[in-house]
Amino acid sequence: MTQSHFAVQSHLAVEDLRLLQAIGENGSLSAASRRLGIDHSNVFRRLGGMEQRLGVRLFDRARDGYAPTPAGETAIATAARVLAEIELLERLLAGEDVRPSGIVRLTTTDTLAPFIAPMLKAFRKAHPEIVTEVIISNAFLTLNRRDADVALRPASQPGDALVGRKVAEAAFAVYGVKALAAQLSGKRASLETLDWVGFDESIAHIGAAQWLAAHIPSERVVHRSNSILAIEEAARIGLGLAVLPCYQGERAPNLVRVSEIIPEAMTPIWLLTHRDLRRVARIRVFLDFMAEAIARDRAALDGVKAA
Repeated sequence: MTQSHFAVQSHLAVEDLRLLQAIGENGSLSAASRRLGIDHSNVFRRLGGMEQRLGVRLFDRARDGYAPTPAGETAIATAARVLAEIELLERLLAGEDVRPSGIVRLTTTDTLAPFIAPMLKAFRKAHPEIVTEVIISNAFLTLNRRDADVALRPASQPGDALVGRKVAEAAFAVYGVKALAAQLSGKRASLETLDWVGFDESIAHIGAAQWLAAHIPSERVVHRSNSILAIEEAARIGLGLAVLPCYQGERAPNLVRVSEIIPEAMTPIWLLTHRDLRRVARIRVFLDFMAEAIARDRAALDGVKAA
């Protein structure tokens, strides 16, 4: 170890590491104080004293919370590793069965949440010491700020700061109620002449939205939304046809598929985490389990119709 490493170690106690971890994982002093069971002012003083001793700012203060600086990111990751080793040592000395434990925070979209719910149940059965928390957001939450530990997202690219794997590609097709499907099959209407439920500008970049814009006259789009779940709901009541992920459309009551799979709308699905978390036991176990579970249900994502 270098001299500077020993110098940093001499300035940090185990309680400091727990404080760093609590602020990093919760994003605010008030949440960190509740987690540690100490008052807010004490947390504020201890963080200020720590930064003064180390001679470096660990967190940037903002109206929406505390975001780690690059030095803070390094400190939080190191604190997590050291605390995990201390916990492991304590459990080994106590003769306990050492298994991954703790909380895994997963962010995913509103459409993928129902798809993975049975997988989370199976994960709970296999790893009862790990608690899962699901954050639903169609925005790409930054794992750098510890909004979540793991992301399961449809995206063309995962982002430079994240590591993981492409676990599937989601197929899309056109869905509608049976009355609209009957008009198409009876040649009384075409895709271009029926009403549609479309995507608003905030998700106009996705492949399904681009296909719709290229193939359907804009005047036929009678309703738009920034949520694919809301688009499904509108299609289910007969407001119009909709381009949906097949894993969603095939399970939606009242909807039938009225087109082939749309190649231009195929979307990679990524299972991702932050570089500093990939070796944390509970994160590694969760990533491996979910990748295998998704692979087993790959047919639904590929758009294969149930027999």
